[in-house]
Amino acid sequence: MTTKTRSAFYISDRTGITAEMLGHSLLTQFEEVAFNEVTLPFVDTPRKADEAVDRINQACMPDGIRPLVFSTLVNTKLSSIIKTADALYIDCFQSFIAPMEAELNVKSNHSVGRSHSNRGSGYLKRMDAVNFALASDDGQSTKELEEADVILVGVSRCGKTPTCLYLGMQFGIKAANFPLIPEDFERLALPSALDAFRDKLFGLTIRPDRLVRIRNERRPNSEYASLRNCETEVRLSVALMKQNNVAFLDTTSRSIEELATVIMQKANLKRQAF
Repeated sequence: MTTKTRSAFYISDRTGITAEMLGHSLLTQFEEVAFNEVTLPFVDTPRKADEAVDRINQACMPDGIRPLVFSTLVNTKLSSIIKTADALYIDCFQSFIAPMEAELNVKSNHSVGRSHSNRGSGYLKRMDAVNFALASDDGQSTKELEEADVILVGVSRCGKTPTCLYLGMQFGIKAANFPLIPEDFERLALPSALDAFRDKLFGLTIRPDRLVRIRNERRPNSEYASLRNCETEVRLSVALMKQNNVAFLDTTSRSIEELATVIMQKANLKRQAF
């Protein structure tokens, strides 16, 4: 039985992404507890730290249940302020950095925001990859397919675009996507524009009932969104991918994160940015 909701705060002097990712991963191990997750980014002054403490203390329950705080604060003065809150304080960096310093016999630089710096080549690669995904979305442009690391194919609204964007943002992978349309099914062939890039293709499919719901949000009560049409398109797209030896995944019950990770693995892609 689920207990009362418990608050969990992610606190950072930068975006809070690192604290969110690590903290949320840990919280998912406790399914019997419901968490109210709050991110407090850019806590980079004593005044902001004091405000964060006030907010954390306000989240304390009358029965004494206190919040959890996941922190990636580098500034020890700021972290000492946050530690005064009535909460369990978990320092995401020091839990790992201290033993690493001892093992490597080197002091860390304790720099703020290095994992999300916009000065390195990783940042530029991620931005280039995102721009590439947008420029080549849904077959808009085929002239840059030669630059693509992977080309996702599948029926309309099966999840190609968000997966391409995630591959770009998270991994720096240049991912294009190309829709499979009724004309392709009539010809029983992949689009001719993809002939030169067969080794880059990776397919996505989806359950017809799920596709109906997604398409109805875009074009309600249309033939495009009908169950009959969705069943036909999904069946023929899978047959076409099998016929052309294109590996594919079912997106119905997978998260974008899982889809992207499996594609990276199965397509032998190497992360281009962190």
